[in-house]
Amino acid sequence: MTIESVCVYCGSSNHVDAVYKDAAATIGAALAHNKIHLVYGGGHVGLMGIIADSVLAAGGQVTGIIPEHIRAHEMQHTGLTELIVVDDMHTRKSLMAEKADAFIVLPGGFGTLDEAFEILTWKQLGLHTKPVVFFDVAGFWQPAFQLIQHLVDKQFAMPDNLLIFKPVTTIETMLEALNTPATFSCNPEEKWGR
Repeated sequence: MTIESVCVYCGSSNHVDAVYKDAAATIGAALAHNKIHLVYGGGHVGLMGIIADSVLAAGGQVTGIIPEHIRAHEMQHTGLTELIVVDDMHTRKSLMAEKADAFIVLPGGFGTLDEAFEILTWKQLGLHTKPVVFFDVAGFWQPAFQLIQHLVDKQFAMPDNLLIFKPVTTIETMLEALNTPATFSCNPEEKWGR
């Protein structure tokens, strides 16, 4: 399986440590160098703006998808290959998922958590089989991984749900994970105990 486009979920805050900003820039350059089209939320601020700028600076292609209510605050990136303005957040998330062959989750806030756990849920339910990669910059996602393990330990999630995403810490393991076929398959009979 060759990945041609990746949806990246990440934060829009400018007030974060440089380690996260540097990682976004490095990942963006790696996507461009590997001819992977970036699909993201369309903003010019925070890690969102950094990764888009990095892909563009390295000669890559970027599609931004932004809701009108965010664009109206002049938060949209004006230099993208393509900018799609949609009516609402639900449409944005659906279109981002549709246009991507895989997903990378970088550090972020509530919005990033919302997007990441929704795409994990869709995969858990068998609505897609695309790779989902959490780039664990400086241990950022360790508490989330512990929470997911807790869900499994308490039997709110099946042990094989740990296979619906791949934690990575390097560009090399990220690219490998993006191009590895899914090992998880949905089994509703096990989930609901019928």
